[in-house]
Amino acid sequence: MISVIACTNRPNSNSLKVAQYYINLLKEKGVACTLIDLNALPEAYLFSALYHNQGKDLVFNSIKEKIAQSEKFVFVVPEYNGSFPGVLKAFIDGLDYPVSFKNKKCALLGISSGVMGGSLALSHLTDILNYLGMHVLALKPRITRIEKTFINGEITDPVVKDLIEIQVKDLLAF
Repeated sequence: MISVIACTNRPNSNSLKVAQYYINLLKEKGVACTLIDLNALPEAYLFSALYHNQGKDLVFNSIKEKIAQSEKFVFVVPEYNGSFPGVLKAFIDGLDYPVSFKNKKCALLGISSGVMGGSLALSHLTDILNYLGMHVLALKPRITRIEKTFINGEITDPVVKDLIEIQVKDLLAF
């Protein structure tokens, strides 16, 4: 099972739309996958599911179960202030360490409104995932200028589209 994570809690985010695009690519190849949308985290997640409340939030527990059942992951990572969203770090911190990600594999896909495509966000997240013992696929495509490059559920830049399709193939062989 592959979990595709939309790495922001912003409602109706571009991350969610790109994650759904990625899921469609996986389904076309007959791959079992699921969506984890960080917008579905409980509203008071930081207080209802972490630390002394660990295991008490039923919504977060069901998300943790999806993580436990997944062998591979795709992180669709928007750039927020030169890094990834804080909600993603809080999400990772709430998972069971080290078993949630240790020796599992993942792919990263960056998105941004700017021209860097979330390069710094991908770098920061790679460091954290490596620390957790996760194996990160080397190919990390970036969708720059997301508002012009991802329209009506399709990627308009043929180079980016090809890179993502290569990443899907590489992830399945990884």
